[in-house]
Amino acid sequence: MKHHQYALTPPMGWNSWDCYGATVREDEVKGNADYMATHLKQYGWEYVVVDIQWSESGAVSSAYRPFVPLEMDEYSRLIPAENRFPSAKGGKGFKPLSDYIHNLGLKFGIHIMRGIPRQAVHQNGPILGTNSTARDIAKPNSICPWNTDMYGIDVSKQGAQEYYNSLFKLYAEWEVDFVKVDDIADSKLYGPHIDEIQMIRKAIDQCGRPMVLSLSPGPAPLEQASLLEENANMWRMTDDFWDLWELLYNMFDRCYKWSKNIGPGYWPDADMLPLGHIGIRSVDGGASDRYTRFTKDEQVTMMTLWSIFRSPLMFGGELRDNDEWTLSLLTNEEVLDMHKNSHSARQVYRENDKVVWTAKGENEIYVALFNISNDKQEVSVKLEALGLSNIVKTQVKDLWKQQQVDIMDSCISYELLPHSSMLLKIDL
Repeated sequence: MKHHQYALTPPMGWNSWDCYGATVREDEVKGNADYMATHLKQYGWEYVVVDIQWSESGAVSSAYRPFVPLEMDEYSRLIPAENRFPSAKGGKGFKPLSDYIHNLGLKFGIHIMRGIPRQAVHQNGPILGTNSTARDIAKPNSICPWNTDMYGIDVSKQGAQEYYNSLFKLYAEWEVDFVKVDDIADSKLYGPHIDEIQMIRKAIDQCGRPMVLSLSPGPAPLEQASLLEENANMWRMTDDFWDLWELLYNMFDRCYKWSKNIGPGYWPDADMLPLGHIGIRSVDGGASDRYTRFTKDEQVTMMTLWSIFRSPLMFGGELRDNDEWTLSLLTNEEVLDMHKNSHSARQVYRENDKVVWTAKGENEIYVALFNISNDKQEVSVKLEALGLSNIVKTQVKDLWKQQQVDIMDSCISYELLPHSSMLLKIDL
């Protein structure tokens, strides 16, 4: 499918949500973009994404203020709040910020909610390209249970597709490269909003600009995998992921279930990486301003699972506060090469909270050993389970420790600490 060409490898970038909630400002976006251009771009990191409620001038955290006025143009479309994004003044929208990010050699993304602003419906505003109005196309009983900004759109109404077309026409004028649409892959109340997913696909296809389409939140239903592949580039297979071991533990099962539904241009999404300095102006994840609560072993385990499974990688922390350890997790060239170029990832087995995954490269096999129990234990895998007879004469490398390792003739076996992992590359 044409749109799969927009994300031939899993997207990698930064998203403002984990550290700034609904409140991120232009200077903070630019600062993180500058850091990415200097420290991460060479490793494949490229998207800079402004998350939710950029049209809300008074946002204070990740706790949404209900029924507040939003900034909107004359065609019922939300636009950036000028007090937070000063370059948007004069009707310029996100184009100046997009230009800034593009001039760094990076790509620009935004978050939107599905539907049309309730504010536009109450004012019965016009819709570009049609005689219909906001009230004509709104579905007032289709609401988001956790945010009051929008009504859903009634696909059967004249003007419904035109409204989505007008949105993506505006985003194309802003030169947006990535759009994360929320309250759509699984809406808590209604399941996936398939009609609106399909309208958005049509709107992107007709807007004249390639845009990666990301659907949130999850868990998206596995039985809709084909439809998701047909319409999107990535979709959440989980609700919001935070720095809590229970959530990471549960992700192993989600990755196992989705591991056959991955390919160039379509990526099940394990959600953002809550690493480094997070919660700065956010109350999600159970605690405010902090560094990640994951231990170093848990951080490596998360990065190993996301990378061998080939989830999109979206960093959630304030990049400018990264220490050397956090930066090292994002710049391991061999791990990132596996993430970008491997294929056929699968779980070899899971037993007593011992988990083994493998994936194939061009001339190598990758093996990830995980101990997701609360006790130290030995995790092993026979070579025949990896499709290998023996590896006596080959090189085996621990990719996180960057050192060669020894293994037994017919078995790979290591004692691992609780919540820890090991990622090996076996040259063929």
